[in-house]
Amino acid sequence: MQDIAPLLTDPAAWAALITLVVMEVVLGIDNLVFISILSNKLPPEQRQRTRRIGISLALIMRLGLLMTIGWIVGLTAPVFDLGISGPVNSHGEPSFDMAFSWRDLILIAGGLFLVWKATKEIHHTVDPTPTHDILDKKDVIINNMGAAIFQIILLDLVFSVDSILTAVGMTDHVPIMVVAVVTAVTVMLLAADPLANFIEENPTVVMLALGFLLMIGTVLIADGFGVHVPKGYIYAAMAFSALVEGLNMAGRASAAKKTAAAAAADAALNDREKAEPGV
Repeated sequence: MQDIAPLLTDPAAWAALITLVVMEVVLGIDNLVFISILSNKLPPEQRQRTRRIGISLALIMRLGLLMTIGWIVGLTAPVFDLGISGPVNSHGEPSFDMAFSWRDLILIAGGLFLVWKATKEIHHTVDPTPTHDILDKKDVIINNMGAAIFQIILLDLVFSVDSILTAVGMTDHVPIMVVAVVTAVTVMLLAADPLANFIEENPTVVMLALGFLLMIGTVLIADGFGVHVPKGYIYAAMAFSALVEGLNMAGRASAAKKTAAAAAADAALNDREKAEPGV
């Protein structure tokens, strides 16, 4: 175990900690959106408990992975190669390759699951009437809290591996990684209920969040195939979409207030006419 005392007086260690905390919080947004949407499918009395259990398991999983950093780093080593690569880019690297590591396979599997889950939820949102479509078969894995937690654990694994590999790439100090992960998960725990309630109360935000999951799943699949999309572009697009949706919500709220004020004025005028027929 590394000595923590020297790190407390090292400015570089504090800079690495702050940077890593920000990165971990941003990376946790994906996980939090998924947990919020999934928990909102459960009965109201089970939602908060499910979110807390899911996020707590995410913390346990990430701390456990930190204790096996050597194994985690080994997940990036290729396990098989199909011998196919794309054209060389400006950095002299192939635009994609078919050499897959365990990390790549985990990302691809997680991405496919997210795409399937988001597509299924979008389908139910757009067409809630029962059909015989394959997407409308009974979804036994969201019928109870235990099954929902199982899904959360599966996605926690994907996001945890990505999170820990990001931490390993930014610092060599395990205590810094532990503090950053605990801080990020604590932020997730505090933000889980407000975010889930906000998504539940605003139907248009649900569709936006599902769109985010669809995009995140696609990015995970691309990353697994060696096509690295800068995360900054992804989160900038998400922030811009959220801003536009916020403006739409503000516009709808303003229109609703004007309609209510006009209705109140009409009602007052009608009451006055009834009270004073000659007016």
